[in-house]
Amino acid sequence: MELRSEGVATMIFTLLLIYYSSLTAGFEIKSIFCSISDSCDCDFKPDIKGLEWDLYKNLYGQHMAQDIVSEAVVSCLQNENPDRPLVLSFHGASGTGKSLVSSMVGRHIYGTAMGSPYIHQYVPTLHFPSADRVQQYRSDLKQWVERNLTACARSIFIFDEMEKMPPGVIDVLEPHLGPFHVLFQTNYRKAIYIFISTVGQDIINKFTLESQQAGIDREEIRPEELEEVLADAVYNTRNSGFYQSRIITEKLITRFVPFLPLRRRHVERCAQRELCQRGECHRADVVSSVGGAMNYMPQDSPYFSSTGCKLVPAKVNLFL
Repeated sequence: MELRSEGVATMIFTLLLIYYSSLTAGFEIKSIFCSISDSCDCDFKPDIKGLEWDLYKNLYGQHMAQDIVSEAVVSCLQNENPDRPLVLSFHGASGTGKSLVSSMVGRHIYGTAMGSPYIHQYVPTLHFPSADRVQQYRSDLKQWVERNLTACARSIFIFDEMEKMPPGVIDVLEPHLGPFHVLFQTNYRKAIYIFISTVGQDIINKFTLESQQAGIDREEIRPEELEEVLADAVYNTRNSGFYQSRIITEKLITRFVPFLPLRRRHVERCAQRELCQRGECHRADVVSSVGGAMNYMPQDSPYFSSTGCKLVPAKVNLFL
């Protein structure tokens, strides 16, 4: 009888030990499963229709970004065996919607803008602040990316303020962005990389202004008119993380995405959205005041907001 009781007690203890161990090691077990199973979703819950709707409803004045991002992301998500990762490079002035779009992509793939453990954001002034530590940063970045890809093949990597990235750091990712790299335990080709930069804004703004002055509607501007010159700009500009980068010469960027300067009507739509989020949709007077309070450029032909929609929340606070 005593032997039987001891056996039951041992069994119960073993089951409890397994149960509590599984709770504490849940993430590690899931990571291992993700690395060996093609069916692991890593909380992957894409809402393709939601992304398309969000882009067209809440991104103003950016027809090229709407079309390129929607098409590229949908194609990536629907391909179970892509031949290379999706690599997008966003270019344009501050306040034109680059960070907004990156958060939309994260939200509609993982259900949260930046709260998912599978969305990773890097800011050069925080993660890579010293130009004399490039080799250390390269080693750190390679380890970070490979560790996160092993945990989840469908990781999203967002590199903000690429104009402040020390040249040479980002090149360590060159093998991960092409079709031939071997990274054991994961299909790294399912990842998404988004680079955000103001490099090229002068080119985009000048082209948009000249089109405006020639009577060409901004919606008639096509991506192919700007993508090649943007690639040249990021490659040849010294204050660019892609300066003299093989990522550019090897054509590993899937698409360069131009963000155009915003007109007053776009700024006012941003103000309207901000007001609606505060339950004040009816305040047309505030919308008009915000639009009128912005600075516009160039001085002789003030078509475009010099700060896009970046200052809209502060202006709404001022006039509300």
